[in-house]
Amino acid sequence: MRQKYYITTAIAYASGKPHIGNTYEAVLADAVARYKRYEGYDVFLQTGTDEHGQKIEDKAKAQGITPKEYVDRAAGEIKRIWDLMGTSYDKFIRTTDADHEAQVQKIFKRLYDQGDIYKGYYEGMYCVPCESFFTQSQLVDGKCPDCGGEVKPAKEEAYFFKMSKYAPRLIDYINTHPEFIQPVARKNEMMNNFLLPGLQDLCVSRTSFKWGIPVDFDPKHVVYVWLDALVNYITGIGYDCDGNSTDRFQKLWPADLHLIGKDIIRFHTIYWPIFLMALDLPLPKQVFGHPWLLQGGGKMSKSKGNVLYADDLADLFGVDAVRYFVLHEMPFDNDGVITWDLLVERLNADLANTLGNLVNRTVSMSNKYFGGVVTKTGVSEPVDDDLKAIAASASARVTAAMEELRVADALTEVFGVFRRCNKYIDETAPWTLAKDPGKADRLSEVLYNLVESISIGANLLKPFLPATADKVLAQLNCAPRELDTLNTFGLYPSGTRVTETPEILFARLDPKVVMEKVEALEAAQRVAAAPKEEPKFAPFKPEIEFSDFEKLDLRLAKVVACEEVKRAKKLLKLTLSVAGEERTVVSGIKNWYKPEDLIGKTLVLVANLKPVTFCGIESRGMIMCASDPEDKELAFITPEKALEPGYVVR
Repeated sequence: MRQKYYITTAIAYASGKPHIGNTYEAVLADAVARYKRYEGYDVFLQTGTDEHGQKIEDKAKAQGITPKEYVDRAAGEIKRIWDLMGTSYDKFIRTTDADHEAQVQKIFKRLYDQGDIYKGYYEGMYCVPCESFFTQSQLVDGKCPDCGGEVKPAKEEAYFFKMSKYAPRLIDYINTHPEFIQPVARKNEMMNNFLLPGLQDLCVSRTSFKWGIPVDFDPKHVVYVWLDALVNYITGIGYDCDGNSTDRFQKLWPADLHLIGKDIIRFHTIYWPIFLMALDLPLPKQVFGHPWLLQGGGKMSKSKGNVLYADDLADLFGVDAVRYFVLHEMPFDNDGVITWDLLVERLNADLANTLGNLVNRTVSMSNKYFGGVVTKTGVSEPVDDDLKAIAASASARVTAAMEELRVADALTEVFGVFRRCNKYIDETAPWTLAKDPGKADRLSEVLYNLVESISIGANLLKPFLPATADKVLAQLNCAPRELDTLNTFGLYPSGTRVTETPEILFARLDPKVVMEKVEALEAAQRVAAAPKEEPKFAPFKPEIEFSDFEKLDLRLAKVVACEEVKRAKKLLKLTLSVAGEERTVVSGIKNWYKPEDLIGKTLVLVANLKPVTFCGIESRGMIMCASDPEDKELAFITPEKALEPGYVVR
């Protein structure tokens, strides 16, 4: 039976389209998951979306749609990006999934019943984007310490979790499990900044907005996002708070790896473990807080206008090129940097030259000198030894790096094989050997060594650049190999024929052409992001038949009396003379007219509307006004000369 490996990403907040920094985490998790599968593990990769909170409620309201409609769109876009980048997830969870919401309510009730959650009041500085409260001492220059955004005072009734109850147990666990928080710098930060000074109780419900999972025994409260979001790691694999968890949960939990951004390390290494302790569940084996991918030295932010998106980058460079860059350029415990110049430089040097040109040259020489047939002749020379040693030992070095989650180092080791191949070509000069018929067997051996080394490198490359690895193996007419066979040099079947026409894997990029495309892309993004001007005029309504218009009875009416409607902010009560009778009409024009301004005016009345009662007053008709779409300007309609009230308007 294969050993299980359960890996998760943080679930992406469904407030908008994920940028390349967000997408990096999905690609990183995918590379780890794919390599673990290659090692023979029974891997389960879970990712998904975090879909509740005030920020989403506010965004939905601004767009005139429901929060569920908003998150359906956002989750669909996030899933599209993850799929585009080749993320091989086994489960995509949404926190609006019915089974997740039901378990969150059960978990909240259980924690309340056992005394871990209590009701109180929260007062502090609140950051809407981060959905977090902070004390004054936690602010940085008066702003949110996490995102740098504005905070505002807030006070509301809330439920709290007794973090202090479990803090000593967590401190002991971290001290006795040095592998739990990685890199080590993240562990030191959590201990010194939060746990050792004394852990405050955590707000776990809100009442100031409605878009969340209701607390079923106190419905005016919704479960706060962090309790809701964090438990996805167990609800997504079948945890049941009543004790009826699925076989999948029993098999997979505890998680082997939570892969998250360093900005949410506190929630995953303090709050989440404590929730698990309260639920009497084992803690995850490791939480890895990866660094950020910065654009030009700064964190990506839509407000800064420095956001890059994975699909735009994939359109420009290809999916595997983007995967290579983000995996290769992110150090283990320091932030990485992405710039257009650096992208072009890396893709030209590493992908087009080191890998693409190598495969093209090797396949082309095999076709040119031996009709595409690669044959092992055994005519070796000492110069071969180093190439064989590096190729055969590469899998051990890559595996060692992946064991420590040093993915960039692992990818460097793979490309080390390709670089050694290029050096080997310079050392052996196949074009020179080809000039001497007596050295045909030596030339054949050289090409065999190259093909075998490239095939080893391509197999190791597959977890990182899956599509590219498949293309390389296809050009070599080579079936994928098991990981434990890659330490043996010489398993490429002698006599195999490579492809007749090699495919260009990565074309060299012209920096000038790339920047022209980038400028066009950025211009389009600026236009899309620019504030939309409010329409000057309301759109025309659908056409009607003349008979429909004839149903309206429009009359001139004279205002004989007017007064404010008590208990109403916008209403005026107008007494109108029309066709020899008096009518009362209630109209919401108080913001534009004083009662005394209307007396004696002749207006246009829709005279055949069914009566409606406003604030206890029966209104028989409606006066007609002209206004802009936002009702900032409004004016009633009056004839250009004095006419008798009751005349028909047509």
